[in-house]
Amino acid sequence: MLESKYINCPVHKGMAIFEGKWNSLIIYELIFQSPMRFGELRKALPSISNTMLSSTLKSLEKLGLVERIQFNEVPPHVEYSLTESGRGLIPIFESLGQWSEKNIK
Repeated sequence: MLESKYINCPVHKGMAIFEGKWNSLIIYELIFQSPMRFGELRKALPSISNTMLSSTLKSLEKLGLVERIQFNEVPPHVEYSLTESGRGLIPIFESLGQWSEKNIK
């Protein structure tokens, strides 16, 4: 259990976004191609199950990072994109990628 003095740590709160196995990968895909349909995300992440993709998207939507837009056309479809808050992660992903390339062999 996390010590109570760390409960409000902003770094810890921010890192919680990356706790799920798929969170960062879905965000990464949406950084480079947005909006994306469910099937496009599924193809981009072939190891993820439909259930896990759906659940992770719902979680990211609940965090306010991903937006789900439903089109009531024929045929109906749904598109996912990053919210403004989600797009705020782009410089963090870039910095983390640069740090990783430099420091992790």
